Amino acid sequence: MRDQVHHSAAAGYKQVADTYVRGRPDYPPQVAQWLSDELGLEDDKTVIDLGAGTGKFTARLVDTGAQVIAVEPVPQMLEKLSAAFPGVLAVNGTAMDLPLPDASVDVVVCAQAFHWFAGSEALTEIARVLKPGGKLALVWNLRDTQVSWVPKLDAIVNALEGDTPRYYTGAWRHAFPHPAFGPLHEQHFSHGHTGSPEDVIFNRVRSTSFIAALPALVRGKVDEQIRALIAAEPDLRGKEVVTVPYDTATFVAVKRG
Repeated sequence: MRDQVHHSAAAGYKQVADTYVRGRPDYPPQVAQWLSDELGLEDDKTVIDLGAGTGKFTARLVDTGAQVIAVEPVPQMLEKLSAAFPGVLAVNGTAMDLPLPDASVDVVVCAQAFHWFAGSEALTEIARVLKPGGKLALVWNLRDTQVSWVPKLDAIVNALEGDTPRYYTGAWRHAFPHPAFGPLHEQHFSHGHTGSPEDVIFNRVRSTSFIAALPALVRGKVDEQIRALIAAEPDLRGKEVVTVPYDTATFVAVKRG
């Protein structure tokens, strides 16, 4: 299974489970309606939270009343999730090797995760566990680059990404079309992540897989670059509480048959 997990995720996420919890934004309130209307989640349904991490999206799935199965390959992340959601079945697994029977679930949700394993093999395995007419849902929280200082923050981060898969490159879209699924249906929601700069900016960047995997000296230089950016931006300078703007992108594809 280790070979199925990208080296940035394997090395980075095991270091920053606590930082991930503090630094990652929640999801907008409109997501609750989306889970109901678009995915049909309710108490008689079963949903996989695939690449569940520490459970940032798991809470949203639990709130639907559906039976939730969290699948996550990084033990340190899975431990955090299990502690936060003792009622959720949390299992070690990957998108290429789901520990579930054929046609056993109604929905598979990949929140902030599909770019890690986007490909025909993963989609075939996801289709295997979905019932006919079941749904695959993809969700990403993305910093809103329409706010002037956000592209500057992104530039600091993106310069260090190496070969790490990312949503913004669009490479994940190459997995589609896939014979098991219909077309993707896309929706977007706006929201903000409000808190101290330490959490919503520094810890968010620190929780990025390839940043967390860097040597301590390089991570320190990233912090210095962010401090300089904050000092140069009137909307950030001297603020104890700031809001990072986000766009939440959602996609749904229905299993054929």
